[in-house]
Amino acid sequence: MDAADADRALRRELYFFTLYRLLEAALLVFFLFGPATELVEPLRHNLGARSVALAYLFIAALLFAFGKRGELRSQTLTGIGADLFFGLLAIHTMPMAGTGIALMMLFNVGAAALLLPPRYGLGAAVAAVLGLFGEYAWSTLDPMFGRRTLAEPMMFGIGYMAIATLTSILGRQMRDSYDLAERRGAEAAHLGEINELIIRRLRTGVLLVDRSDCIRLANEAAMLLLGDAGESTDLHGQRSLAVAAPELARRLQRWRNDGSNVDSPVQLAPDLPEVVPRFTRLLAGSDQVLIFLDDTSLLSRHAESMTLATLGRFSASLAHEIRNPLAAINYAVQLLEESDDIPTAERRLLEIIRQQGMRMNGIVENVLGMARREPAKPEHVELVGFARMFVEEYLESHPLDHDTLRTGGKVARLPVMIDPRQLHQVLTVLVHNALTYGRMPGEPARVSVHVYADEAGTPSIDVLDRGPGIPESVASRLFRPFFTTSSHGTGLGLYIARELCRANQATLDYVAMPGGGGCFRIRLVGSHTLLSA
Repeated sequence: MDAADADRALRRELYFFTLYRLLEAALLVFFLFGPATELVEPLRHNLGARSVALAYLFIAALLFAFGKRGELRSQTLTGIGADLFFGLLAIHTMPMAGTGIALMMLFNVGAAALLLPPRYGLGAAVAAVLGLFGEYAWSTLDPMFGRRTLAEPMMFGIGYMAIATLTSILGRQMRDSYDLAERRGAEAAHLGEINELIIRRLRTGVLLVDRSDCIRLANEAAMLLLGDAGESTDLHGQRSLAVAAPELARRLQRWRNDGSNVDSPVQLAPDLPEVVPRFTRLLAGSDQVLIFLDDTSLLSRHAESMTLATLGRFSASLAHEIRNPLAAINYAVQLLEESDDIPTAERRLLEIIRQQGMRMNGIVENVLGMARREPAKPEHVELVGFARMFVEEYLESHPLDHDTLRTGGKVARLPVMIDPRQLHQVLTVLVHNALTYGRMPGEPARVSVHVYADEAGTPSIDVLDRGPGIPESVASRLFRPFFTTSSHGTGLGLYIARELCRANQATLDYVAMPGGGGCFRIRLVGSHTLLSA
């Protein structure tokens, strides 16, 4: 129950309170102006009694008419004040009906204590008791009417205090119940929103289907897996599972009949990934069924990541073991090459051993780099100067013969935030691949490192070659670990390069060039972007 529901409940109680007040006033008018006048005679003040009755009826009618407006506490205080004022005047002007009027006021005092906070409710009871004693003292001054005993106002006073105390306790418990219900309702609504958000954001598709196989609820993942058919409706305007996914409806019917479920994946729509459906009842004995659609591509990627992590740890330990004998082999080859006793014809064999040893050492370094995943240490780097320095260092350490490697770009300066050591490693991999594979048959390789800022102002580096390009079927698998088209490659270079870019909040993608050739594009984070964040 929220605050609005609690207010409506209290106003309903106030409505009955004002209705009872109107009945009291009408009853007084009836006795004074109707055929039962002799029941309340003799009157102490004839005109005064009739004036009090009419005035009370008028005030009661106003309070009844405006009972649904205004502040609840103010209306209740105004009402009990009018009840006490006109009730005590009626007791004084109609002494023969005083006991009955005092009894009728018992409900007014109790209702006020129920609707008002305890101090106001008990205050109204105290005011009623004082009013009774005041009216008793006033009545003793009139010798024309018989003197009443003091026991009568005392007993009514005790009754007023008792009923006010009891109803005040009930009112407090009622308000506490309303507050507790409001808090529980808010918590339930909050939990409901959280549950809805969790279900909506689940990568697993979730469908709720009734006994007629109509889709009642579906999260975002389920709608994506169903495709356009998920919005289709039948002749009755309902989303039918048989219309959206006929194969899924057949499997659901089979599960309902004998409880069997086929674990083979099913494709719900063309060009969408396959899913493995699972069925369960919403509640025990319920006809509503929850269908979970597990995306097989997500499962495959998860299995691949687990396999890769295990393979990485195994490869790292194996690479460490290979490193020591490999270092000994390389050192022995160097010593043999320095010896004058080796015939010239056999020095070619030593050269082959040295080359293969270097190749093996490169494989070990790649495997260790994949396993280590060292965190990035970004620095402010001026990208244009860094690219020029990289090309100069590469040309000094890697003679290219007839191949060419140069830098390009129209910007003079381009500041970025990146780990320069890791960027150097990424560019080394990309340039080496471009010089090795980015050439037309019988022609020298022409590779350029192009630095620029794209239309959105993002600093970028393109490593361009003039080779035959990469087929689309191969390009989609370029960055997978251990994927290679060369018999001499490990398939780890591009994978590690992309992981290093991700560690620096950068991206690495292959871009097919319209006029031929290939392009590996790195998009980096500008230094001003990080500073402004």
